[in-house]
Amino acid sequence: MERARWLLLALGMLGAAVQADERDLWMFAQWAGDHQTRPFRQMLVDARLYGVVPIHQLLRSASDWRLCRASPFALPPASNWPAVRATLSLIKVLDQQGILRQFEVVSAYRDPGLNRCAGGAVGSAHTRAFAVDILLPAWADPNPLCRFWQQSGQAWNMGLGRYPSGRIHIDTAGYRTWGGDGRSGSSFCTRPS
Repeated sequence: MERARWLLLALGMLGAAVQADERDLWMFAQWAGDHQTRPFRQMLVDARLYGVVPIHQLLRSASDWRLCRASPFALPPASNWPAVRATLSLIKVLDQQGILRQFEVVSAYRDPGLNRCAGGAVGSAHTRAFAVDILLPAWADPNPLCRFWQQSGQAWNMGLGRYPSGRIHIDTAGYRTWGGDGRSGSSFCTRPS
């Protein structure tokens, strides 16, 4: 009996470590019941991109949604869907190459008001194109992302950033990089020489 209790406790802690964001599939189902996601899902299916990122993660708004009294999920406007396809195609390639296997999307499209409230940059790719902020497992090495960015990022028009929190930003809205490990003067990736 005691052993079973310890096993359940350990599994519970493991589950908490795997999911970093409370906006799970159940919460998404509650939200999606009031929103029309069918055309967006069909666009992903038609582009062969459905499932690259779980839909409930793909439609997460800013992590500060509660603080900003906003919706936990947001559907990008149809005018942004080409950018959604571009960014998801990049993520699919990163997965196929073994560079980005396990990750969790914690923020994607944000409407401009929520982006302002959440402290996002003016003109953020989260509002004008499509960007994802991801968390990697603690054991994951982000350096392969930098190598990919250095070798292929320009062809993908890839933006790659790292925030002091450890989150990594990926978009296809301009070849650039920023951030580091939070220390002054550090840089996440450097341009190839």
